[in-house]
Amino acid sequence: GVALVGIPACIAGLGFTGAGIAAGSVAAKMMSAAAIANGGGVAAGSTVAVLQSIGAAGFSLGTKIGLTSALSTLG
Repeated sequence: GVALVGIPACIAGLGFTGAGIAAGSVAAKMMSAAAIANGGGVAAGSTVAVLQSIGAAGFSLGTKIGLTSALSTLG
């Protein structure tokens, strides 16, 4: 349960928010580096794109179930 709240909170702390990538944040630096490496765009499915998706919408139900299952075995 803690991970399902903690992971999105950490992602938001990096600057991946519901309103977009926060200016001057780690997320902004990651996005800039990814865009430079890809000729001006951020590739779908890239780390930056996935983290922004989580920051904007949170985890999908399937991801929540998967994380709960995986983390419960560790606990």
